[in-house]
Amino acid sequence: MQKLRVNHNFPLNFLSSAKASFHRTFNAGIAASLLVLTSLTAQAQVTPASPAPSNSSGTTTSPAATGRGAGLPAGVNIPANIQQQINQQRGNAGSLQPNANGTNTPQNVLRSDGTVDQNNPNIDTTGNGLNKNQPATLEDGYEQARLREQAEQRRKLFGYSVFNNPDANATNPFQPNVNIATPRNYNVGPGDQLNIRMYGYSEADFSQTVSPEGNIYFAEQTGIGPVSITGLTIEQAKARIIDRLARKFVGLRKSSYGAANTFIDVSLGGTIRSIRVTVTGDAIRPGTYQMSSLSTAMNAIYQAGGPSELGSFRKVQLIRNNKVLATLDLYDYLLNGTQRNDFRLQDNDNIRFTTYISHVEITGTVKRNNIFEMLPGESLDRLLFYAGGFAAQAYKERVKVTRLTDMERKVVDVTKSEFASFTMQDGDLVTVEQLLDRFENQVTIEGAVYRPGQFSLDQHKTLKQLIAGAEGLKGDAFTGRINIIRTREDLAIENLTIDLTSIMNGSKPDITLQREDQVIIPSRFDLAEPAAVSVQGEVNQPQEGIPFMINMTLNDALLRTGGLKESAAASQVEVIRRKKDVDPRSTSAQIAQTFRFNVSRDLSLNADDNKFLLEPYDQIVVRRSPNYLVQTYANVEGEVIIPGAYVIQSKDQKVSDLVTQAGGLTPQAYVEGATLVRVITLSPDEVKRKQQAITDLADDVTGRSRVQVDSVSTSQPTSIGINLRKILERPGSSEDILVQAGDVLRIPKRLETVRVQGEVLSPNTIKFRPGQTFQDYISQSGGFTSRSQRKKSYIVYANGSVDRTRKFMFFNVYPRVEPGAEVIIPQKTSAPLTAQQLLGTATTITSSVFSLITLLLAYRAIR
Repeated sequence: MQKLRVNHNFPLNFLSSAKASFHRTFNAGIAASLLVLTSLTAQAQVTPASPAPSNSSGTTTSPAATGRGAGLPAGVNIPANIQQQINQQRGNAGSLQPNANGTNTPQNVLRSDGTVDQNNPNIDTTGNGLNKNQPATLEDGYEQARLREQAEQRRKLFGYSVFNNPDANATNPFQPNVNIATPRNYNVGPGDQLNIRMYGYSEADFSQTVSPEGNIYFAEQTGIGPVSITGLTIEQAKARIIDRLARKFVGLRKSSYGAANTFIDVSLGGTIRSIRVTVTGDAIRPGTYQMSSLSTAMNAIYQAGGPSELGSFRKVQLIRNNKVLATLDLYDYLLNGTQRNDFRLQDNDNIRFTTYISHVEITGTVKRNNIFEMLPGESLDRLLFYAGGFAAQAYKERVKVTRLTDMERKVVDVTKSEFASFTMQDGDLVTVEQLLDRFENQVTIEGAVYRPGQFSLDQHKTLKQLIAGAEGLKGDAFTGRINIIRTREDLAIENLTIDLTSIMNGSKPDITLQREDQVIIPSRFDLAEPAAVSVQGEVNQPQEGIPFMINMTLNDALLRTGGLKESAAASQVEVIRRKKDVDPRSTSAQIAQTFRFNVSRDLSLNADDNKFLLEPYDQIVVRRSPNYLVQTYANVEGEVIIPGAYVIQSKDQKVSDLVTQAGGLTPQAYVEGATLVRVITLSPDEVKRKQQAITDLADDVTGRSRVQVDSVSTSQPTSIGINLRKILERPGSSEDILVQAGDVLRIPKRLETVRVQGEVLSPNTIKFRPGQTFQDYISQSGGFTSRSQRKKSYIVYANGSVDRTRKFMFFNVYPRVEPGAEVIIPQKTSAPLTAQQLLGTATTITSSVFSLITLLLAYRAIR
């Protein structure tokens, strides 16, 4: 009752626990929500704090780096444990730090100084602001989907892959080459190292670095002083240096003493100054970059990742001193490899990416399926040029343009003549379709012609012209009926039957062909069963289908099969020929005819060859000679003088003869253990019967039907019990059996053990002792077990013969034991009773009980 009461109260206990858990969870959620709401209210009401402090590198430190809650003003801090919970609700990715391109970088990829850790596995390497491990919340899922769409749109942009370098620190293919001669128009600035070489009448080398003030300084003893060269080109700086050095070295200029005999060369040294270049506008990575003073505008464009999805490839401005110095069209480089207006950059230059003018997408069978930027007034013809032109399978007569209107979309079909005049607009989608998968002028011929295949209808307008183009008819062509398979305009298939013989001899007019006609000219061989002869029996290479040839003889066919075997009966070669005119109403009608020949084994040509010619479908049978027998062998193993394989010399050779051939027995031979092993090949019926017997036995033992039994082998080695002692004492007697090919006679050494196995307590091998009985050996093996089936015990002797336990009245009579014997005690089998057997047993017992009760009652009544 106590257990029943506890189970009865379980629902109430469960509901109470669930209610308490819900209250705890609900109260914690309310507390966290109130705290976040208070923080947001404070952020809205408290006066905004001053900007976050900057670190030594000049980057702005994020709120997360200072320990304050993200988005809270100065002085309002969230406890660390609450901040951790908020971060976990955001997906364990930390807050998001805005990038220069407007995307967000997860806070967990920022260093302590606020800069981006490029080696962090969470960093966005695609330029699309995605975090690899960004949380899968609903809001972030929408953001990721938008960013993926944005990234896919970028990949479609023509030229995006050229400038898209996922790793900003990767090798720049547009890196300026510093191993070049100093450009003559290079502007010298602070930090440049100048190599000044003086040669001629006077020689000297100077290596000077331009100071921050723009000066270079020579040795004090020269008395030259500082030379201001900042802002000058290399040529201008060289002229100024010569002007100053000429005061000390008179040979640098022409004078009254003669022509100049000392010369100066000025070049950049190993240290090249860096300049600051700003990239603004719609770039992938806008910002300020430190670059080599040898850099050009293309270097800066690549460094910034190229235009974004809103940026223009056609109008990139180089701004210097607040004026547009040059405008670059990146398509010049992408399509033609030219770099027009690629000026060398100077300090404080600005590369500005303007917003794109118009985007047009082209898809289909063109060489480049991309989104291209079109300048005002550019036509469809120009777009096809940007796309690399039509692909080989393109339909060039007309393209489809899907255009956006103020209200909806519309489709414009532009023909080939309008390509040059059709002006593209922003948002156009151009689709180039494929050619139709059909031929406009093809006809086909197949069958008995020398060159079957496809031909042009323009040059082969009629049937006779097509046959002539196929190099004419073959000799086996059947011209009485040919077919032309024609496809109508409604795509229905029509069969035309033509008498080609009448057309070829001119009695009927020629047939005019149409597009996609298929002419089929059959062969006479296609209309008949393949003619062949077969050769079977004692030939080296029997063949079922030797192609029949006119005037083929019997020897010709035998030669095709490699000639006769040595076992062939050359005088009993038969040719079996089918009858073609058998009377179906006659029961005694001959259905085949047999011819017998005595052929020569060398198959040489003789005068009688052409007297009997083969006909199609003849069957040649070469019989085996009854007097030909192949040598066969039997093996003798064990204790004989010369064991090995011995030829069977006569058909009546017996076991005693085989022992005599082996030189007789050795003194150690155990004659009673001799065994003859013979491989018996079962016929298919015997295999089937044996399989069924094994299956039935397994069903009886297990009590189940349809027991799966392994297949029976057709060739099985079988031990035949022989009494070799009697055989050798009386050779040729009934005990001396005949020897067959493959027999193995095994004569073991004298055996001194008896093996006991099966249902005994300790199966083992025991030394044979004369006088001991079957039960003695059972006792030495521990005795019978409770599952021993004693009356089924049997013994296998060394020669392979078997003897079983017999019954005499109520006693078991066990067989005698000999050396080398194997005593086997089987296990009792107790098959489970079926439902029918159980019912029968129960009925029998019930009937017996009622009968016994009836007898008892009758007995009592009598008394």
